[in-house]
Amino acid sequence: MSQLPILIACSHGTSSGQGAAEVDSLRAAILALRPELDVREAYVDVQTPDLKDVVAGIGEGESAVVVPLLLSVGYHVKVDIARAVSSRPGLFAAEPLGPDPRLARLLATRLAEANLGADDAVVLAAAGSSDAGAAVNVEALAKDLRTLVPNRIVIGYGASASPSVPDAVAQAREDQAREEGADRVVVASYLLAHGFFHDQLAKAGADVVTEPLLPSEVLAEIALERYDEALRNPS
Repeated sequence: MSQLPILIACSHGTSSGQGAAEVDSLRAAILALRPELDVREAYVDVQTPDLKDVVAGIGEGESAVVVPLLLSVGYHVKVDIARAVSSRPGLFAAEPLGPDPRLARLLATRLAEANLGADDAVVLAAAGSSDAGAAVNVEALAKDLRTLVPNRIVIGYGASASPSVPDAVAQAREDQAREEGADRVVVASYLLAHGFFHDQLAKAGADVVTEPLLPSEVLAEIALERYDEALRNPS
């Protein structure tokens, strides 16, 4: 039995085989960076094992940190994970992966891979949440991205917040029509992996959609920092 607290890597879950493999690779990267840790998978939706079942399977006297493999606060962090952590002693919740300046740098890399042009407009596409804190997180990420990318950047959401990604793309088109020399609309996928929301971005009317954040070891590094922070400052 490991003397270190278990790291429960908790993601949303997806029906996409590609997306599931990408999240699997993230857990593998976490373990590769910290092989002494007991890293366990858990989900709050779609896939199993469910977080509640993983928590129930923790042995007596063991402790664990739930690290949300999510990019912002929202219902899953504030309700699902918080409820699971409060269900027994010795459990702690870490902060989600975002916002973080390293994610902005990763997005800038994805935009460069998509051959972002000087006159392209960028729509930063986030999953969206009805929780106001999630929008604050995305705005913080957008602020970091604007320090790296000189293009016009607007935010769009996949669900539960406005403007929607299609509306943000349409607005960017209208803005471009009033300006000579304006070029493409590029959607920057601020999503962890392939899946339903990423698939919807292709239908938003943009010229290009970047790849999601995974695969990248940066996300594993951030996840481990969140784990360490939760142990230093338990709540």
